[in-house]
Amino acid sequence: MDAAPRRADDQAARAANSPLVHDFGLLIKAATRLEQRIDSALRRECGISHTMLEVLIRLCRRPGEDVSQRQLAADLILTSSGTTRLIDRMEEAGLVRRVASPADRRSVLVEATEQGRAAFLKAAAVHSQVVERYFVAPVARDDYARLTGALSEINRALGDPGRPA
Repeated sequence: MDAAPRRADDQAARAANSPLVHDFGLLIKAATRLEQRIDSALRRECGISHTMLEVLIRLCRRPGEDVSQRQLAADLILTSSGTTRLIDRMEEAGLVRRVASPADRRSVLVEATEQGRAAFLKAAAVHSQVVERYFVAPVARDDYARLTGALSEINRALGDPGRPA
């Protein structure tokens, strides 16, 4: 092998094995695997996806608050069409209903139904069990406080006010 391609291979290997790439990879892998565990448990025990739970969290957080489909898309970091399809499925399942906005005829509001609130309560308990087992329990109490503080700082640096969906 020529010296130039060997140098390029060495540089690429150093970049791929850098501590920043490694550490960020750990974060993404842990978050992805936790998301998969939560989603599997919710589908198995409650018949809803984790994304549906996130919608219900947002709708149940402040009773009586008007939440538009546009706000849900922004909060969940979904496309407008993806949000529409998600709300369609949730509406078909009886979890949410769309209502016209009294303040803006162009806007559609989404609210949880009684069935949606009941599903939310069951799903929130399942979610809590999975989070406790795989996110909280493996980490020492002091380290957990530092971890959640650091995640809040990262979200602030990224422009997220720290408000979960």
